[in-house]
Amino acid sequence: RARRSALPVLELPLLDIHKHVYEANLRNSNDCRSYMELNEKVTKGGGDSAIARHTQRNGKLLVKDRLRLLLDDEDFLELSRFAGLGLPYGDIPSAGCLTVGRINGLWCVFIANDATVKGGTAYPITVKKQLRAQEVAIQNRLPCVYLVDSGGAFLPLQSEIFPDKNQGGRTFYNEAIMSAMKIPQVSVVCGSCTAGGAYIPTMAEEAVMVHRIGTMFLGGPPLVKAATGEEVTPEELGGARLHAVSGCVDHFAWEEEEALEYTRNIISTLNFTLPAHEMEEEEEKTRKRKEDEKPLYSSEELLGLAPKSYNYSLDVISRLTDGSRFQEFKALFGTTLVTGFAKIHHLVGIVANNGELSYQAALKGSHFVQLCDQRDTPLLFLQNTAPSAALTLSVAQMNSNRLKAQASMMAAVACASVPKITVVIGGSHGADSYAMCGRSFDPNFLFLWPNARVSMTAAGTLEEESSAFFSSGRLWDDGVILPQDTRRVLRDCLDIIKQQHYQLSTEKPQSALL
Repeated sequence: RARRSALPVLELPLLDIHKHVYEANLRNSNDCRSYMELNEKVTKGGGDSAIARHTQRNGKLLVKDRLRLLLDDEDFLELSRFAGLGLPYGDIPSAGCLTVGRINGLWCVFIANDATVKGGTAYPITVKKQLRAQEVAIQNRLPCVYLVDSGGAFLPLQSEIFPDKNQGGRTFYNEAIMSAMKIPQVSVVCGSCTAGGAYIPTMAEEAVMVHRIGTMFLGGPPLVKAATGEEVTPEELGGARLHAVSGCVDHFAWEEEEALEYTRNIISTLNFTLPAHEMEEEEEKTRKRKEDEKPLYSSEELLGLAPKSYNYSLDVISRLTDGSRFQEFKALFGTTLVTGFAKIHHLVGIVANNGELSYQAALKGSHFVQLCDQRDTPLLFLQNTAPSAALTLSVAQMNSNRLKAQASMMAAVACASVPKITVVIGGSHGADSYAMCGRSFDPNFLFLWPNARVSMTAAGTLEEESSAFFSSGRLWDDGVILPQDTRRVLRDCLDIIKQQHYQLSTEKPQSALL
């Protein structure tokens, strides 16, 4: 039975003396109109004409409709929604569609091609997004579902798609590694699947293919005609009936709806989570926590707390945690970093910037990260790193030990084996961002608020290149999220991490397998 929380409550209502700061932050948040504008653009995918062609002429479901039929509900966690926007070779809205959602109560990763965007053609950012999806699946041991509807690689950019280590071929390598790790993979061929893309369903453990709209071949009818002079239809060359009879795919479906139902049934057969009675108990506890342990203060207030300065974070924490409770660690030492324990439906250790990462703050951060690693407690980093000031001789002398302390914190973060989640709530500047678990330090998930700024140093930074949307468009993160949605996103991420823990804890030890 879950114990009642003994963590102290953060009594931090908005006071009149803070109103001018709150209102300035709120104006700044409201000025971040890009989120709504780009969100609308991404929602339209390839545009009205492409959607009409996809649904009417080709008779196929849209990606969002496929996911609606697959998932338990629409409360899914969408990653990297703004990836593919503002790139040199044009906009590739959402670079496909990547979400994490539940099927039959089990969290799964989806790699779903959006054929309304450039006919499902794969661009460099598409490959990067697919590899990130597989990384999420591997890191969190999540089943992976591929919804294949792709026109193949964009050949004019093949040098950025095909040859290098972390380009197209890495997808197939990852599939093999995931199979070796016993991470289930299911593929649904619900459109074109040509050339190298044909290996995606054939390397999955189970494959479903839809009659007439699903095709799979190394070279399509135009190539066959050019090479042999023979005319053949896509269905004759590589349709669902052919591959079902040959054994290349495992399930033949007359319609997409049937294929997606097959997929739900496949997921239900996975021996991949808690026994049913334990799952029911966990879901009941989660439901009660959601009802009884909401923060004392509205999450909408986070819009006015999205910081333009670098000197506070407790106000943000009190609007994210269960019951606004927080047990601070070393509260009077290294006060430019806030550390402590809280619950967001699950116990977490929080590391939050409260100013520059000083010598004392870095020592404190190292200690706390190592403590969480020892206790097997996931870490949440609320990153708001201050830009570095120009160094003078006196400043350099004052900070003679700071670099060493920061290096120790970097090492502690890098070597900690517990899951890590990072949310950039303000600035992400300079080397301090590494110690606060930036992308290069491999957090399980990394998100930004729309007001976030990302740069090596704030001085002389190009405004456009430091914006959250410039970062997210290049897949340097897992998406831009609204401040008021942060608690829900963190809850989903922690549920995913908890599912991984259940799977690992129920695996047989190696000695039992000998």
